[in-house]
Amino acid sequence: MAREAERVLKSRGDEVSFSDLYALDFDPVARASEFAERAKGDYLIYALEQRHAREHDALAPDVRREVEALLDSDTLVLVFPLYWFSVPALIKGWIDRCFLSGAMYGGKRIYGRGGMAGKRAVIGVSLGGREHMFGPKGIHGELASGMLRHLLQGTLGYVGYDVVEPFFAWHVPYCSDAERADTLARWCDFVERLETQPRIAMPLLEDYDDVFRALPRTVSP
Repeated sequence: MAREAERVLKSRGDEVSFSDLYALDFDPVARASEFAERAKGDYLIYALEQRHAREHDALAPDVRREVEALLDSDTLVLVFPLYWFSVPALIKGWIDRCFLSGAMYGGKRIYGRGGMAGKRAVIGVSLGGREHMFGPKGIHGELASGMLRHLLQGTLGYVGYDVVEPFFAWHVPYCSDAERADTLARWCDFVERLETQPRIAMPLLEDYDDVFRALPRTVSP
């Protein structure tokens, strides 16, 4: 799915940066040791160290590469299998380390005012389950507004992305080759028409400005 998305986008004339996190052996673990130059040596405040590292050109090389690609791109396409109602640890760790405080969010720089405002994000997710298992009447419940809300709103939308309704590839490990080929064809058509795919509504900061003004200011934005 990831390689097909790359092919479709390049065929449109788009410039594509591709990161295969498995092939890169990307380290998903957030560690104090990744910060060679610390703002605070006595204890770790990860978000503040991220800001300090970026301001002092001291990001870890694997993080720097991914952050530069993120900031240079106008569309983020994440492709992954659903693991235990969530993303694989590799994707979660990539987000933890590469969605930088300061560069992408901070204070009231969230949602429509986030650092990635004006950019677009979409996820392509493969599942073992069948479509009827999900949704308001499905045994597992809602996908986009339920088990993946932490990613779609709490991560992508939170930093400002315009989030496209997800694409789901159903029953992938167990279906026939013909069914997989049909899924890939649907996915390619989906990617080709990203501009017109429906979006997920996100909170508007304007609706909460009075609340933010009433809160005591304890952390600099």
